[in-house]
Amino acid sequence: MKKKLSTWAKENGLTYRTAWMWIKNGVFPNNYITTKTNRIFVIEDDEPATDNETTVIYARVSNQSRKKELDYQLDRCRLYCNAKGWTIRKEYKEVASGMNDNRKMMWEAINNQPTRLVVENKDRLTRFGFNYLKRLLERLGTEVVVINEAEEDKEDLIKDLASVIYSFCARLYGMRRAANKALKIKRELNKEE
Repeated sequence: MKKKLSTWAKENGLTYRTAWMWIKNGVFPNNYITTKTNRIFVIEDDEPATDNETTVIYARVSNQSRKKELDYQLDRCRLYCNAKGWTIRKEYKEVASGMNDNRKMMWEAINNQPTRLVVENKDRLTRFGFNYLKRLLERLGTEVVVINEAEEDKEDLIKDLASVIYSFCARLYGMRRAANKALKIKRELNKEE
């Protein structure tokens, strides 16, 4: 069955522009055709596909001030999964650094061995080593689905550089704070003697 892109977008709770951008970025969940006059029609199966697979969503933000964005990430991931016809079994969300490899919710999502792990951007899963993690999960039978792939490598490099600087600054300030505390305790102990 063919539907106009605008009709399909409306039925799936999207704007026409969002659906069009998905096509432009190569992440559109359905088959479609473009006519000679550049009209886009979505091709849908008459019978909905049954999904016996386990699909989970993982959303992450780096600090409490961005906690509202977790819901926005989840909403976008839900829309994407619904458009693909995937049944979402569980959603995981957490506030933690992408450089932290001890994230409870991320490991819980992975340890449950889903068939499909959906994230909005690859840096939501991890800041570094995404390809290592993706290949490992694929070997374990979990497909990692990234909704918004970076359009340019330059954009990825800038994000990675900012992440490294942020991480090292945080560690440096933490080390300074610990050293200052130890020095303060040492001074207090020397005063008492």
